[in-house]
Amino acid sequence: MKGSRVHVLVLVIVLCLVLAWLILDSLTPSNPIKNAVSQVASPIQYALRWLGTPFRALAQGVENINKLGEENETLRKENSELRNQIILLQEAQLENEILRKELSFKSSVPSYQLLSAEVIGRDPSEFFKYLIIDRGKDDGVRVGLPVITADGLVGRISEVGPVSSKVMLVTDSSSSVSTLVQRSRATGMTQGYPGQGLIMRYIPQSASVEVGDIVLTSGLGGGFPMRLVVGQVAEVTEQDVAMFKDARVIPAVNFTSLESVMVMLSFQEQSVEPLAEPTPE
Repeated sequence: MKGSRVHVLVLVIVLCLVLAWLILDSLTPSNPIKNAVSQVASPIQYALRWLGTPFRALAQGVENINKLGEENETLRKENSELRNQIILLQEAQLENEILRKELSFKSSVPSYQLLSAEVIGRDPSEFFKYLIIDRGKDDGVRVGLPVITADGLVGRISEVGPVSSKVMLVTDSSSSVSTLVQRSRATGMTQGYPGQGLIMRYIPQSASVEVGDIVLTSGLGGGFPMRLVVGQVAEVTEQDVAMFKDARVIPAVNFTSLESVMVMLSFQEQSVEPLAEPTPE
């Protein structure tokens, strides 16, 4: 009973204070009850505000971190999209350059019937000697046809399927091409040589061959048209007692980066007379 009376008394006092607060607040400009409460509550409010500052700062920091994370993710996506667009533009530019080079070459040799092809496979060994292209019998490809790029001779068709073919490179040890030195017209036979690219053999000792000379197909034998670039002489080997000398030739085509080639479906077969031996005086 005593406890309930205390509760009732407290409630009555609180109600009286509230009523007095309201009356004084409406009648006088200065409310003593309000001032007294403010004086008591101000230190408590200040303390609570001071204690809450680190927590507010922490909450603000967490919010800022979340915003930064979202902004970084957005920027990453935008950068990724821009990078992909740049890569696609660069790839398109490279493809256009290759096509422009092929078109320029085709227009310079109107007597050749050329079929463009993409490289879809290659010898998996370190020193690969063949390519697979996406053209076959259905496109008119047949065994023995020359395969070239705008840079020079690649090789010849060695196997043909309905929609794909195998190209034996000129660097294969079983490959041989009748060639001549552009400057001196010295003739020989250029063959694939393991580890050294190409070797031009059977060059007459009296013929002039120098480092830097350009080696072209001669057209002899009819397997290849004349004047296709094969490579450039890098070294000449001569022996006093031998009838012939050799020349190491660097291929004109970079086989490791080939993506497209051209198959010569037809060409006008020509030949060139071998270099005449000098007449003794």
